Amino acid sequence: MEPRSHDFVLFRGLRVLVVNICCVVMIFTTGTAGARNGLIRGTVELRRAMPPTERRPTVAELGTPAEPDRSDRRRSVVYLETAPRGAFEQSEPGRAIMDQHNQTFVPHLLAVTTGTTVAFPNSDRIYHNVFSLSKVARFDLGRYAVGRSKSIRFDRPGIVRVFCDIHSHMNAFILVFSHPFFAITDVEGRYRIDNVPPGTYNVIAWNEGLFSEPRPVGVPDGGATELDFVLR
Repeated sequence: MEPRSHDFVLFRGLRVLVVNICCVVMIFTTGTAGARNGLIRGTVELRRAMPPTERRPTVAELGTPAEPDRSDRRRSVVYLETAPRGAFEQSEPGRAIMDQHNQTFVPHLLAVTTGTTVAFPNSDRIYHNVFSLSKVARFDLGRYAVGRSKSIRFDRPGIVRVFCDIHSHMNAFILVFSHPFFAITDVEGRYRIDNVPPGTYNVIAWNEGLFSEPRPVGVPDGGATELDFVLR
């Protein structure tokens, strides 16, 4: 009788423990599932003059120089300094394109997540040679003609400066992030970072190598937060 009594007490204790654990799990799961992601939006104002960048004219264009469109260089990147733990789950590697057109990298600025493969097609009727000496990704794609394309996969977060070995005036930036909480502004300086879990974060704005100070911001449950930047 003693073993059976002991077993019954042990079984009853384990049953109570299991019930308590289940209640805790249910409460935690309900609270997590009920949280709704929010967003951060605002503007980035640039108060510094952009240095001029002039494309070298071809023989056919000599005598008719055109002013290049520099609006693309006024785009900035706004991003979370650190992301929520476990918030980044990418099911498959991303792909992006940085074209070479009219002796210009198009777009001038790319922001991608780690694991993204960027293609560099040549749309000019001249040769180009894309390369980078950045610590994040050091590469040299060699010379290739119009209609061809070469690619690089970016597996480390950081800033990649891109150049053409043939045309010294050609340059671009690729910002590689280990999380998806970033956005590129439009030509008016507006940005929007969606799907941000509720919480407090530091946010940074970047343009052409210029960083803002980290700005703390709180993202409410299912709400929107406004945050503007000025870069000088």
